[in-house]
Amino acid sequence: MKQHQIHFLPDDIKINVDDGENLLAAAAAAGIYIPASCGGDGVCGKCKVRIEQGEAAMTQAAALKDDDPAIRLACQTTVTGDLVIRVPDTPGAGRRKPQVTRAISARSMSDLVGEWQVSPPVEKLRIKLEPPSIDDNTPDLQRLLRAIRQGCSDCEEPTYDHPRLLQELPFTLREADWEVTVILLKGKRAEEPDRIIAVEPGDTTDRLYGLAVDIGTTTICGLLIDLNSGKVLAEASSYNDQIKFGEDVISRIIYSQRPGGLAETQKAVVRTINSVIETLCKKLIISPSDISYIMAAGNTVMSHLLLAIDPKYIRESPYVPTCSQFPLTRAAALGVYAHPSVRLFLYPSIASYVGGDIVSGVHACRMHKSESLTLFIDIGTNGEIVVGNQDWMACAACSAGPAFEGGGIRYGMRANRGAIENFHIHPKTLEPMLITIDRGKPRGICGSGLIAIVSELLEAGVIDQQGKFSRALENPRIREGQDGFEYVLAWGDTSMTGEDIVITEVDLDNLIRAKGAMYAGYQTLLESVGLSFADLERVILAGNFGAYIDLERAISIGLLPDIDRDRFYYLGNASLTGCQISLIDNDRFRERSRVSRLITNMELSENPDFMNHYMAALFLPHTDMSLFPSVAEKLAAIAADGCTMERPPSMPDRRPGRMAGRDHYHRGGNGGGAGKIGMAGNLRHSPRPLPWPVGTGYHPRGRNLHHHHRFPRPAPGGWYCRPGPFLPSTTAANLWPAALLFPDHGHKQDRTCPAGGP
Repeated sequence: MKQHQIHFLPDDIKINVDDGENLLAAAAAAGIYIPASCGGDGVCGKCKVRIEQGEAAMTQAAALKDDDPAIRLACQTTVTGDLVIRVPDTPGAGRRKPQVTRAISARSMSDLVGEWQVSPPVEKLRIKLEPPSIDDNTPDLQRLLRAIRQGCSDCEEPTYDHPRLLQELPFTLREADWEVTVILLKGKRAEEPDRIIAVEPGDTTDRLYGLAVDIGTTTICGLLIDLNSGKVLAEASSYNDQIKFGEDVISRIIYSQRPGGLAETQKAVVRTINSVIETLCKKLIISPSDISYIMAAGNTVMSHLLLAIDPKYIRESPYVPTCSQFPLTRAAALGVYAHPSVRLFLYPSIASYVGGDIVSGVHACRMHKSESLTLFIDIGTNGEIVVGNQDWMACAACSAGPAFEGGGIRYGMRANRGAIENFHIHPKTLEPMLITIDRGKPRGICGSGLIAIVSELLEAGVIDQQGKFSRALENPRIREGQDGFEYVLAWGDTSMTGEDIVITEVDLDNLIRAKGAMYAGYQTLLESVGLSFADLERVILAGNFGAYIDLERAISIGLLPDIDRDRFYYLGNASLTGCQISLIDNDRFRERSRVSRLITNMELSENPDFMNHYMAALFLPHTDMSLFPSVAEKLAAIAADGCTMERPPSMPDRRPGRMAGRDHYHRGGNGGGAGKIGMAGNLRHSPRPLPWPVGTGYHPRGRNLHHHHRFPRPAPGGWYCRPGPFLPSTTAANLWPAALLFPDHGHKQDRTCPAGGP
């Protein structure tokens, strides 16, 4: 696609964008702040820019009644050529140091998945039969088989196993005047004969369709593919209807144990698949019966529930699924809208919580053929990770929760129209720059938007590294709501719903827990095979929470490891990509068995190090800033420009059981000698409900720990610059020295800023 250069002034920032890109979105990608509170809908009128050189396409609303005819609304301007843009120095449009962002797009796809041939697992043969006669009264089926062999002399005689085929065959042949199309399913192995799965009247060879399906815990996605050309014809997605039984797989396993629960969960997932099929078929005006093969992948629990296999023992130690290799199933027998003979293939699973979706993704990116040491990460409701190369692979799963797919966030949503997908904040006025999908009025927050919002709020000092809003900031967008303090992203008069769109401390806590589980999973798996992040040659990112992922922001909140950015690749919905490739290229499809044989599973729940790593990761980005050197450097640079909250010191190695000679803040006692760190349940005199989980050991600055140790409050009119630290655990095995957790023993304020903050 043709690209154009945009030169933003006065920041002197240049960026190359595709032809037809929205100017406001281009500014956001370049890190240029332009106020925009309506998400790009053109109603707030704040995103004014001046076109100094070049021409751009624009809507009627883009041209403003202004003394300068070159002034335009960025959100209503489309890039059609090289441009020089000046961002006016007006109130609320202050110039800022642009962020260095790196988005990995589909340009990496060819490097990962390679090429494939159009040779699907099903094919159609048009056959003209000689009608029977007194001299040739061969049975109809044998007559058909004979004609197939004549067209392929080296082929073995195909088999058949569908009784309905025989029931309909004589009538189909005669009504079609002995001209029919045979659908053949290729054998699992090259030496196996083909199998007849359907006979259609007339010549239907131009209508050969396949369906690729990713059966996600939160979302089910489908691709309709022309198997004659390999072209994707349509795509659709829908929320998994099983969500009403619980947002995670454990909740659904529990529900399936109720009387009739297994049947209900099976019907719910089939109902969603059928909804996706109907949407796809309506786009092309075809019938679901025209689909000749369905290739699907899902995690182990989703695969069990689709086939109505009881998942009871998946959640009970030692976590054993009923099977890992699933039978080739007639889709219609499950209730899926399809021809009675059409098969549904499910990718094999590895373990209870590492399923066929991961095998499909690893298969797609050819880890089993690569010498490079690779970390494969699928970020979703269930976070799955694989490390290894062509010689070996190890995998693990950690429950990240649905935050990255909009679940657990008050205004969370899938990546649909109106979802906030990008965000910048003015460092002084704290006014937002919102970019929504399809430039509609803001309606909610999708996964990529959530990462952008948290990263920006952290760097602007609106939240501290514990995910708590600064109480010292006086701004109408920061207020106390029903879930504690919150930041107003969009006022009701500019939102699609008519209500304020906010992000709350509960949302931030859910995000921190989700990213903490993911990071702890990487760290634990790597350590279990004697590796570290520095050993990785590639990191492949998969997941369905946006077409792009901003690496710098994901690293700044601690979701991804802080390593060389050139090692990252983005694969998108890897599970769906694997199904797509397998549908088109049968030779690639046959490689799947090698992938599943290479992978060895490790149970993080049985690894004592995982919980330690998880608790340490419940911080933005982490309690150990030595793991995030570039983030530490960035935060230090921001602090140097103005008084912002400082990061806590890096945590030392744990010393199980005792901390001789070091002071502690603990419940009871006076801070000297060993003891348990104070639990949240023992915090007193708090003016509001405690928003932190019991047992974290967290204490808010300016509050009492039990009945002693009053921590410093902000000075009147001042700005408290060092937040209270996060204590990773309350157990004796995870005690931390107070001298390192609380510089100067927490008895004096680090420094005070001028009134009004930074």
